[in-house]
Amino acid sequence: MTNSPHALPAPLLAAESLSVSYGRTQVVTDVSFALAEGSSLALIGESGSGKSTIARSVLRLLPRDLGRASGSVRLSGREILDLPERRFRPLRGRELGFIPQDPTSSLNQVRTVGSQALEATRLLDGERGRAERREIVLDTLARVGLDDPRRVFDSYPHQLSGGMLQRVLIGLTIIPEPRLIIADEPTSALDVTIQKRILDLLSGLREERGIGLLLITHDLAIAADRTEEIVVLKDGTVQEAGPTRQVFAAPASDYARKLHGDVPALNPDRYATLRDREIPAPASPKIEFRDVGKTFSVEGQELRAVADASFTVAPGTTHALVGESGSGKTTAVRLLLGLEQPTTGEVLVDGETISHRTHADLRDVRRHLQLVYQNPFTSLDATWRIRHIVREPLDRYRISSRRERDERVREALTAVGLDEGLLDRRPTNLSGGQRQRVAIARSLVLRPDVIVLDEPTSALDVSVQADILDVLLGLQAELGLTYVFVSHDLAIVRQIAHTVTVMNRGRIVEQGPVGRVLSRPFTDYTRELVAAVPGQELAGHADRVAERTA
Repeated sequence: MTNSPHALPAPLLAAESLSVSYGRTQVVTDVSFALAEGSSLALIGESGSGKSTIARSVLRLLPRDLGRASGSVRLSGREILDLPERRFRPLRGRELGFIPQDPTSSLNQVRTVGSQALEATRLLDGERGRAERREIVLDTLARVGLDDPRRVFDSYPHQLSGGMLQRVLIGLTIIPEPRLIIADEPTSALDVTIQKRILDLLSGLREERGIGLLLITHDLAIAADRTEEIVVLKDGTVQEAGPTRQVFAAPASDYARKLHGDVPALNPDRYATLRDREIPAPASPKIEFRDVGKTFSVEGQELRAVADASFTVAPGTTHALVGESGSGKTTAVRLLLGLEQPTTGEVLVDGETISHRTHADLRDVRRHLQLVYQNPFTSLDATWRIRHIVREPLDRYRISSRRERDERVREALTAVGLDEGLLDRRPTNLSGGQRQRVAIARSLVLRPDVIVLDEPTSALDVSVQADILDVLLGLQAELGLTYVFVSHDLAIVRQIAHTVTVMNRGRIVEQGPVGRVLSRPFTDYTRELVAAVPGQELAGHADRVAERTA
């Protein structure tokens, strides 16, 4: 039957009974899927689910002496798992393109972007001179949405933003015109609008050139928007697979249903009970920015990072600062923490200015103002034990006796849902979610009034993210904490924040209650941010299916 003129063409990529082991440990078991030419498929699941291991198996990038793949992986009908390396190597780049997760570690920092891009042009068919290859690179950089291709060509990676670097990586991947692109978390930690542009670019390439897209992601909302088929993985096994709309509208497995319930865009009212609890009317704001401006001198020119910013935060509430990279939200946070001094205006906490205070005064202020950083993998000292990490603020402020400090450390750890048995471990022995809980415990141990949360969940899986948000909102309800939440994820902002300030190029363009700002934005800029939130179309589709089956 395979020779019949009506036979279906072989899929571009097909995995059958794929299993992968690291040493004696099997991490992927009996995984099968197929991806047609010009179509898209997502592998989704939490960290440890096996999705990146599957991608490495297809790319033949498993550790040489440790990783072993069995079963079958066919590219255009050709078995590639047991293909000799000398015959597989020419397929990389030309047939199989790869976009890794972290552009900063994927590019050589001491070589210009152009010199690295010119290497990719050597994979093209035919003889081309350097001038022609340079023009191909410049044209590709323009196609991926970089406004000044010549400047990018001559720049080193550290001179470009994360979004620009990710577009560079996509450009390098598509120059040889591969038939299949494997994208491993290609937009994690990027601004929502940049994320949308990159995903639009990948979708456009798929439609224009018939490129197949295998998307590796933990963001179910992105998978919902951008792929036609989906494979849900847990502990290296397939929990569910099928058309994306079908899986999202009516997930059949318990695990897929849990992931669905953890997606912020699909569940905007998940924390409504905690968020909308009764909060006493404040006599005065907890935090106040009064006409705050901050100007930096860069290469002899004045750069206005924040301009005439005014907003207030009521005690016991969550206020979100949102905007793209360069919008001024990080500078605003540094002004709040006293790490920078305003050029104009003043910042007040509990009615007292923190601007232009002495070091000793700021030390007292910071005892009540704590910060949780974005990345739990770099914000904790890997050489310290957890008990020392959490206790350090108490030691620095010489609070109480050693025994009482140890008791407060245990209380802080319990408050974030961690067991005392972790106290003698180091961060490298903890998961990402556990590390972020440790960071929150450290911020709580001084019993502050205000906690600044700088993208606290952007590096975490959606289910771990949901656990962290549960912890934060529970603590806020119990202790009356005030949060300043810096985020590019408007779906999370809608879930947890009471008020929001939208910033663009250092200026506040809109602010007010979250429900009003995100549902009925006044400005084009805010409307653009809201429209870029992934998963909205599928959320509406799922709601319509639920209504029909109710």
